[in-house]
Amino acid sequence: MNEDLVYLNGEYLPQARACVPLTDRGLLFGDSVYEVVPAYGGRPFRVSQHLARLDRSLAAIRMRNPLSHAQWRSVFERLTEPLRGRDHSIYLQVTRGAYPVRNHVIPSEVRANVFAFCMPIPPRDPVVATRGIRAVTLDDIRWHRCDIKATTLLANVLARAQAGDAGADEAILVRDGQVMEGTASNLFIVSNGLLITPPDSPELLPGVTRDLVLELAHEAGVPFAHATIGMAELGNADEVWLTSSTREIAAVVELNGRRVGDGAPGPMWQRMDDLYQACKERLRLGSECHDE
Repeated sequence: MNEDLVYLNGEYLPQARACVPLTDRGLLFGDSVYEVVPAYGGRPFRVSQHLARLDRSLAAIRMRNPLSHAQWRSVFERLTEPLRGRDHSIYLQVTRGAYPVRNHVIPSEVRANVFAFCMPIPPRDPVVATRGIRAVTLDDIRWHRCDIKATTLLANVLARAQAGDAGADEAILVRDGQVMEGTASNLFIVSNGLLITPPDSPELLPGVTRDLVLELAHEAGVPFAHATIGMAELGNADEVWLTSSTREIAAVVELNGRRVGDGAPGPMWQRMDDLYQACKERLRLGSECHDE
């Protein structure tokens, strides 16, 4: 079995043979949703949570999940089988399918296209982890259903490029004076010992990694809250973090050219990062880590 194996509509194929038609609605309209599931040591992480979010995204675009959760788990197992001992992420996408005529109208009978494949997760750079990242704030020009993990990510891509032009690693998006999230990450701040993240809303994606951080914080007795964060709160925060399945917990040490805190990852970040890394290591060794 090859590492470039792709699941496509019930078949397992080499990547070079895995194709969808040019008339696929995901390609033409971005009419599709996706998930990215980390697999540490070849073991998929927090599968139930990722599949539950997939269900929510599909329901929001008027689709049903074409596979049961058991079928998805079988797909993940087959794709990660040759990857035991190594870290990869599983990318999966469900589109509304391909039809003879390009039409904005949602077809009455959906013939979904479903595919999944693995990508290596680069080894964590300890220098970057301990040095932190730079971020800038930008106006949020995305649509009003960012809670759907849709493949229509052009606004995110352009914001990330604008951040890069400013010498930053990520953009933090601001809507009506409220700080929402990064282009591909959720936001946390630490203020006077309290860990704060914005509440769920249609304007941001409910993050699987964000929820794990909150679970770990609860177990460790770290106080936290869901609360709106304004620009003043962000600028005065003791620590700022961005979290995602692939970024994990990244400490923002510079925001809009100004130092956050003392310009290094703070003590709360260190505590939570240690807990997160221990969780990953337990999964690599075959133990459950907040997955079910």
